Amino acid sequence: MEAETTPPSVLQPHTCWELLRHAPYGRLALCDDGTPDIFPINFAIDHGTIVFRTAEGSKQRNAENASVAFEADGVDGDGIRAWSVVIKGEAATIQRTTELLSTIQLPLNAWQPGRKDRFVRIVPTSITGRSFDIEPSSQTPAATSAHDE
Repeated sequence: MEAETTPPSVLQPHTCWELLRHAPYGRLALCDDGTPDIFPINFAIDHGTIVFRTAEGSKQRNAENASVAFEADGVDGDGIRAWSVVIKGEAATIQRTTELLSTIQLPLNAWQPGRKDRFVRIVPTSITGRSFDIEPSSQTPAATSAHDE
């Protein structure tokens, strides 16, 4: 007989924002020449938006004035329950001087060396989240090893 698990829970927007405040990184999904692509990013929450820092290049160019998705996930402190939050919205490079000056104060440290002088803001059009129990067998390191097929 299988153990009963708690069904997935739909998270309220305020809970999604609270989880995002503690997430160390997220993923930006966008299209690059018609092909989907995903980039890991560090980010900050700023007045109900997501802000990230990047260099001039394909990520910044393809996010400019585009519909994008942002996702972050994590596991609660006891490792029993996981969560995922997805934000869909419009991205644009921050260009107004007053907005740039306030954005510079956000805790956005680059992961890689080099010039990262572009700040991009995602203005959400939707935010969804869910949490769910982690199967006990998937909590062990041996169960998480990948195999080539």
